[in-house]
Formats: sequence, C-alpha cells, structure tokens
Amino acid sequence: MVGGVSRREFCAAPAFLRTLSKSKPNLLLLMSDQHRADWMGCDGNRMVQTPALDSLAAGGTRFRHAYSSTPTCTPARAGLLTGMSPWRHGMLGYGKVAEKYPVEMPRLLGEAGYRTMGVGKMHWSPQRNPHGFHQTLLDESGRVESVDFRSDYRAWFASEAPNLDPDATGIGFNDYTAKSFVLPERLHPTRWTGDVAVRYLESYQRSEPWFLKVSFARPHSPYDPPQRWWDRYAQSALPEAVAGRWAEQYRPRNSKRDDIWHGDVGADLVRRARIGYSGSVSFVDEQIGRILETLTRRGWMDETLVVYLSDHGDMTGDHHLWRKSYAYEASARIPMILRGPGVERGKVSRTPVEIRDVLPTLLAGAGAAKPEACDGENMAAVRRQWIDLEHDVCYDKSNHWTALTDGEWKYIFHAFDGRESLFRLTIDVNELSDLAAEPAHEPALRLWRGRMTEHLAPRGESWVRGGSPAPRPASQLYGLNYPRL
Repeated sequence: MVGGVSRREFCAAPAFLRTLSKSKPNLLLLMSDQHRADWMGCDGNRMVQTPALDSLAAGGTRFRHAYSSTPTCTPARAGLLTGMSPWRHGMLGYGKVAEKYPVEMPRLLGEAGYRTMGVGKMHWSPQRNPHGFHQTLLDESGRVESVDFRSDYRAWFASEAPNLDPDATGIGFNDYTAKSFVLPERLHPTRWTGDVAVRYLESYQRSEPWFLKVSFARPHSPYDPPQRWWDRYAQSALPEAVAGRWAEQYRPRNSKRDDIWHGDVGADLVRRARIGYSGSVSFVDEQIGRILETLTRRGWMDETLVVYLSDHGDMTGDHHLWRKSYAYEASARIPMILRGPGVERGKVSRTPVEIRDVLPTLLAGAGAAKPEACDGENMAAVRRQWIDLEHDVCYDKSNHWTALTDGEWKYIFHAFDGRESLFRLTIDVNELSDLAAEPAHEPALRLWRGRMTEHLAPRGESWVRGGSPAPRPASQLYGLNYPRL
C-alpha cells in the first residue's frame, strides 16, 4: 500500500498524481499583466531576454495554445479566481469582479491546508476583498475605488520617498508612449513586488505548506522599465508590428490622446513602445528569477508546483491596434508554463488551455477535489479540442465578439454586425489573411460556425437564431450567472 492506495492503483495513476500523493507541494502562482505569449525566448522570440521563464519552461511544460477567454484584466481574473468559463462566472467583458463566488481559489486552498498569501495586483472590488487569502499586500496600479484605500505599494513608497511622486514618469496606465523610469529603480512597483515575494519566502517558518500568488502589474502600460533595461533594447532588432489588409479600418487614430485603442502612429513610435514593453517584460522576468532562486536556496524548488501566466496579451501596434480586449493572438494568447513534481520536463503541449484551468491544476496538486462549479480542467490531463473566447463591447460598439480556437484555426463572430473571420494559424500565425470570404475555405467556415452555434445555443434566442449565431449589437456586460449580492 502507498498512502492507503494499492501499489497497483498507485502505479497506474498519472505520474503527476503519483508524485503529489506522497505529500502536499508548495504552490507558487506567478502572474503578470498584459504579457503577450510571443514575447518570450521560449516561445521563439530571440530578441527578448526572459531567462527565468525560459528556464521554467525547460524544466516543465509550456502550453503553446494557452488563451485568455475574456482578454481584459477583470474578467480574466474572475476566471482565475473561480476556475469558471465566462458564461459561468458571469463576466462577459470588462466590469467588476463580484464580491463573492461559490468557488474561490484562495478560500479553497486555505481549506485544503495551505497558508495563503497574495502579493501585487489583484484588481478585485472592493479592493481589500481577500476572497479567502490569509494575507495580501497590494499594488493596484494607482486605482483608488474608495476614500479609505491606499495600496500597500503606495504606502511603502510614501514612507521610503515622501518627497517623490510614484507617477513622476508621466505615462498613463493605458498609453502607448514609453520612456525609462525616472525614479531610482528600487522604487519601481515591479521591484517592490519581487522584493515582497522574496522576503515572504525567505522568512516563511510555518509548518503548513504555502500558496503564494505573485501578481506583477507590468508589462501592462505604462511602458516604463528602468534605464538599464531601456538601454538594453534601444538598439535591438525587435519584431516590427504587422497588419493584415482587413485591419485598414484601424489605421486612423481614434483619438489625439495617448491612450488610443487603434491608430497607426508610425514605425518610430511603435518601436519606442516596443522598447519600453520589452524592457518591462525582462524586468518582470528578472524578479521571477529572484523568486525562483529563493526557492532553490530554501530547498523548495523540486517540491513546489509553479504556474506562470498572464491575464491577457498586448497588441503593441499589431493590426494598428493597442491595448487588449481583442480575439487576435497578440491580445488573447498568453504564456502558460507549469513546472513541479511529476510535470513533464521540456515539453511543449499543443492542447488548448485557458485561465480557468489554473485552479483545477492547483487543486490537483494540493490533493483536493475539483468543485462541480469549475469548468476548467487539470492541465496535466486536459484533453479538450478547442477553447471558447468572447468579449462584450469594449472601447467601441464594433469591438464585440465571440470566438473559438484550437490553436490551429480561429473563428471569430463579430457580434455587432454578424461578420465572420477565419484564420488558419498554422500557416498564418500573425493573422494577416482573413479566409472567411474565400470559397476554398467554406467547409472550414461552416464547421466552426456550427461549433459556435452549439456553444452559444444554451444561452437562448438572443444568441442563436435560425441555426446560426445571431448579431447582438447591444452590450451585455454581465451574464445571468453573475453573483449579484
């Protein structure tokens, strides 16, 4: 017998579960904000330095077709918190994470015997809502949603540099402009988040295993890396922005402001944005490296289940688009790396996975059952064929869509007017050619339209009519399942 299980049953179980049945591993959830998946060395981008993430991928499994189903901050974080699909947790676009769900990651892991700690950006409402965390130390990127709130990063900054302004660099939190951080590097929020995580791990002495979520607010704009990381990329041959012919509608700027959502700002400004973005990615990677080094020093590296992901990507000028909320790869495809006991090393999985799968994966590592309310699956054993994506109206009534992808094909239904897009990602990773109107691809279009119809049919006649997806020009930010306390 092994832990109450017969040796025959034990040996027949997946390696992932065999290893974790001996004892509970520590759980480390590393998260960044707005990190597009192709901005890592391990994903093929040799111009951007991400040695920590590359090492994590080499020692574990990287999921090539990982997506954010609703690729803006708050609905993605609702999916992470609950393990639910957008329709199940009820956030169909950028709104407020509900105050309480029937399933919540920190609460479930606490009930499974873990000491739970959250560091960095949570983006919940109310902002001090712990959702079951025993402790949190927050960096909320300058957001203040109540008169009594000040983030822990801003409070620390005020005590460390009372005569300085944390926003002195002067770039907005959704601007495409970029420059190096004008303050001492030690005051940068990325460094603060890394420092807090390292100190937590260095000082942890409790008997129970820990669950630590470390959530960086970058590389989300402002694109403001320290000067040394700016200098590193100032002369580098970074990937240039791409644009399909279908994207001509997005070439004009929608505003004279710096927080545009579409517009061709010229190659020089696009490159400047990508210098700042690349520096921010590498600065986050550097802090992740420090955290992983701390695990190694404490002898925990091989007994910790580590997940790295981002909430969504960043268009950074591709198709003349900026920010996120789009179905396109730069916005919706995210990094997803799993490393730990029993996880296959050096593997690149092409099974579609999504943010909803993180909670079931951590619960499996903790030896806890997945609640029925979770739509996600343990990434060590997921077998789905495709994943659903969607986003309610964002920036403009025309930016409103539902989509399906298996990582090889992507079908997009534009809800505002019923247009369809079809991309074959295996030969067109940059989505330059929309195949929806080409007769040769009509069979594929019908196949994916049928899958979308089946996916949306349970939602009712406002979503499907006449055997096809129905246009929905009106916004529906919250679905019927959104908890309304």
